[in-house]
Amino acid sequence: MSQQTEALEGLNGSSDDLVGAEAGPPLGDPADAPGMIAQGMELFQAGGPVVAILAVMSVAALAIVIVKLWQFRAARLGDGRVARETLWLWRNGRHGEALARADSSRNPVAQALARALRGQRLGLPETKVREEVLRYGADVLEALRSWFRPLEVIASLAPLLGLFGTVLGMIEAFRQLEAAGNQVNPAILSGGIWEALLTTAVGLAVAIPVVALLNWLERRVDRLAHQMDSTVTCVFTQDLSAAIEEDRSHAAGSFRPVPAAAGD
Repeated sequence: MSQQTEALEGLNGSSDDLVGAEAGPPLGDPADAPGMIAQGMELFQAGGPVVAILAVMSVAALAIVIVKLWQFRAARLGDGRVARETLWLWRNGRHGEALARADSSRNPVAQALARALRGQRLGLPETKVREEVLRYGADVLEALRSWFRPLEVIASLAPLLGLFGTVLGMIEAFRQLEAAGNQVNPAILSGGIWEALLTTAVGLAVAIPVVALLNWLERRVDRLAHQMDSTVTCVFTQDLSAAIEEDRSHAAGSFRPVPAAAGD
């Protein structure tokens, strides 16, 4: 009886050990953080000064993108509802409400529209009103496009710096291979090659998101310029969409198909 009990206890102990071995360490264990940091520092040191320069460029690009996102958010670039409501109020003869609605928004389209409406209300010539609106729009677009050039420089130089670091690493690897003489160790060449390719990978990792974000920011500014031009032009023109739809309906109602002849 005692032997069976000891056997069962042994099986239970072995099963517990097996479950613990299969479970392993929990994912995201904080104890792994020092190892990851050490590995990152090792890669950083392997890349040399080129990786350090790329790291500084990535931090600068991230800071510029954050500032631009905050600037775009503060300008309410995505709020086109105010301009549409203002234009509707103006065309329905509610000029005071239209100006008050436009002035209450920080959206550049609404602000440009407010200047155009104010000039129309004062009876100024259209050319002078358009010149003032163009001046305001040019200032706004110039402010929104600020710091785009540094992002372009970072996006262009990051891959080139990575390639430059790769070339330097390959030169160093072959120099060590030559210094080894007859006692050539393949680990010397392979180690030098992966350290050299590391800089290219870091350069591409910096350039790709910068290019994507830069194109997205430029698209937002181009769309804003189009919206400002289109909305301000609506102040000096008449909305003919209703008349066009009415003409189409009349044309469709007056059209009668010609009946075919009996012998056809």
